[in-house]
Amino acid sequence: MKDSNLIWKHVKSEQGDDLGILQVRFDWLEHPRSKKVMKRLVLESVDWINVVALTEQRESIMVKQYRFGISQCTVETPGGMVDFGEEPLIAAKRELLEETGYSSENWSYLGAVEPNPAFHPHLCHHFLAENCLRTSDPDLGAGEEIEISILNQDQLKAAMNDGSLRHVLALSALTRVFSLWDLPFTNQAI
Repeated sequence: MKDSNLIWKHVKSEQGDDLGILQVRFDWLEHPRSKKVMKRLVLESVDWINVVALTEQRESIMVKQYRFGISQCTVETPGGMVDFGEEPLIAAKRELLEETGYSSENWSYLGAVEPNPAFHPHLCHHFLAENCLRTSDPDLGAGEEIEISILNQDQLKAAMNDGSLRHVLALSALTRVFSLWDLPFTNQAI
């Protein structure tokens, strides 16, 4: 099937509520087969970043924080939002320093993913920061509370298996650096 058979024709858009970190938009789109016009939700945001930050020993600097959506703490890579007008690499350096107090002079771009293209139009950029050193204390925002952990590859695998490391964007970034599971993958924590 050609993509042209899948494209929904845009009819109109309407701005919805400003949710702080997300802006609601409603698009009316014409279904390619039935021609029925349907209202669809889009949650607009600036781009996001995730950082695989490695110490000189190639251990990963991870953050643990409470996530409201699941009412639990999660283990994740440092990350955050790209400020308006900011380059993703600058945001990655800023977020790593703010969340962990670590910095690096050795950065690589690992590519980007679409967090959920069903209703998010933005990207999440992944970066690798190598030979990270603690250069300051973390500088957390008013709405942040973070615990830092330094994990080797075996500990990352254990965190995946026990369910404490399940954040898809963190896993996406980490798997661009580490081989974290044998295939086929089975999760014993279910």
